[in-house]
Amino acid sequence: MAGRAYYLQVVIAPDLQERADQQRQRVVKLAPQRGSILDRNGNPLALSLDTQSLYADPLLVKDPQQAAGKLAGILDLSKKELQQLLSAKKRFVWVKRKLDPEVAGQVVKLRIAGLQFVTEHKRYYPQANVGAHVVGFTGLDPKGLEGIELEYDQLLQGEPGRLLSQRDARGRGMATEKQLVQGGVAGHSLQLTIDRSLQYIAEKELARVVKQTGAVGGTVVMMEPASGRVLAMASQPDYNPNLPGNYRASRRRNRAVCDMFEPGSTFKPFLLAGILEEGIVRLNQKTDCENGRYSVGGKVIRDHARYGKLTLKEMLKFSSNIGFAKLGKALERERYYAYIRDFGFGEPTGLDLPGEASGQVRPPSRWFEIDLAAISFGQGLSVTPVQMTSAMAAIANGGLLMEPFIVERVTDAEGQQVQRRLPQVKRRVISERTAKLVSEMLISVTEPGGTGTRAALSGYRVAGKTGTAQKVDPVTGGYSPDKRVSSFIGFVPAENPALVISVTVDEPQGKTYGGLIAAPVFARIAEQSLSYLDILPKGSLQGLAKAQLDLAPLPDLAALLPDSEPVDGLRMPDFRGMSYRQVLRAMQNKSLNLKLSGSGQVVEQSPRPGRTIRYGKEAWVRFGA
Repeated sequence: MAGRAYYLQVVIAPDLQERADQQRQRVVKLAPQRGSILDRNGNPLALSLDTQSLYADPLLVKDPQQAAGKLAGILDLSKKELQQLLSAKKRFVWVKRKLDPEVAGQVVKLRIAGLQFVTEHKRYYPQANVGAHVVGFTGLDPKGLEGIELEYDQLLQGEPGRLLSQRDARGRGMATEKQLVQGGVAGHSLQLTIDRSLQYIAEKELARVVKQTGAVGGTVVMMEPASGRVLAMASQPDYNPNLPGNYRASRRRNRAVCDMFEPGSTFKPFLLAGILEEGIVRLNQKTDCENGRYSVGGKVIRDHARYGKLTLKEMLKFSSNIGFAKLGKALERERYYAYIRDFGFGEPTGLDLPGEASGQVRPPSRWFEIDLAAISFGQGLSVTPVQMTSAMAAIANGGLLMEPFIVERVTDAEGQQVQRRLPQVKRRVISERTAKLVSEMLISVTEPGGTGTRAALSGYRVAGKTGTAQKVDPVTGGYSPDKRVSSFIGFVPAENPALVISVTVDEPQGKTYGGLIAAPVFARIAEQSLSYLDILPKGSLQGLAKAQLDLAPLPDLAALLPDSEPVDGLRMPDFRGMSYRQVLRAMQNKSLNLKLSGSGQVVEQSPRPGRTIRYGKEAWVRFGA
């Protein structure tokens, strides 16, 4: 007996104790605390905030009907649904999880017996729509459902806390004041290559052109060519990740990664790079562009003007389809296809975002004569905006194809670095000499007489290419007579590229030329971005003085906000009389996401100065003369 007692009370005691705990305790998993997502400067793009979740012991609720009547309006639930929950033959039911502090406070004031609160974690996106397609969003669990939240879900997902309640002799749960909450472990945090300010600039200008042209959508991708870091990635239409259920799935799609399109003339620089690398055509050698009309494989190719004999530089500057069709034939199928693949087309770039499309490039064995000609000026194959940006970055950085990436650092809950991503070279595509020659020719596109003059910037040399591609009609299977994709892709400053920016506008109405639609967007984004990055115009004292004036310190706007901001939102600063740039700087400093309209100085704003900016409510500033 003594030996048996020793065996039960000492040898296997821990196992029996664990089994006993499982029998008398009910375990409810709580939402884990996900790690934060930050931009490259440490500004928060996604946070997990403490929030109160409401549960009940129905057997302790004295009058379920009366309690349901009091709670229905506060919790935005039907009285019938609440009454069923509070009348259940259980000792534990969730009433509503992750309440706003304001709502939780109203429930507390009711003092209804049988109701209890437990602290959980709610995902919050302080920048709202800014960067939504990159960051993504989570479900109630919370598990990542889109974007970075989905791609890095396992790293971000922490260990959930547990709510422990007692069971009675029949195994029924008892929710009592003696509940025990065991804390979980916070997930890892991510620091992105995205710059919140550059992202805001890109999204603002993209939204502007989509609205002005009546387009169905558009994208902007901004990349650092030397490293492959993605600094901004915008898609239109956009959405608010704090309220993802209010938007259709099509609005939540990251078009810059998932959508494929025929690039049109923006694809010509890559064929030109192959021609120069192989030494097939001399720099000053002229090609007959047939006065704007050329027959290939039973089809007629046309130029937008009647060009005669042109050099390589002139063919790119004037964007001659006929000239490039002849260059494609000179390079031949197999070699051209090899360069297309070397530049990264026909396969995913490896960008760390979910759902990346690979594009479509048919093998050269399936190219007819007209196919070779069409692919030479960017029709007959499909690409993604990320692929185009990555390929143009290879020309900008001297011929190296970099692997684009968005997550740069991973840190644990204590802030210690766990992982760090370094730039990676995938392969050398062309020589430095060829890259330099193509860059010089791309500069001519934005100079007088070129198709991309509206992308030019005062004080900077801009290298780039316009594109206007027909879209395939899904009904007829042929090219649509009126639907186009207008695009521009380029880099600046051309002599020492800091930024590669691609702009695509899907189905603009009216004028559809890339030089008229997309090129001005590139110019506006580039100008603001270079100013923000303190990359000043070169070789102009007047331009330098102007840039220094524009970058002069703005008044400290911190005094416009109270020292302690309310839990349910920031307070609206007094923007009246401020310039567009002053408002933008204030938004950056205080993590505000406001809708801006008009130009000049601020004449009206909502909410009023000093009022709370409520979660989920629109806040705006209007400028006027």
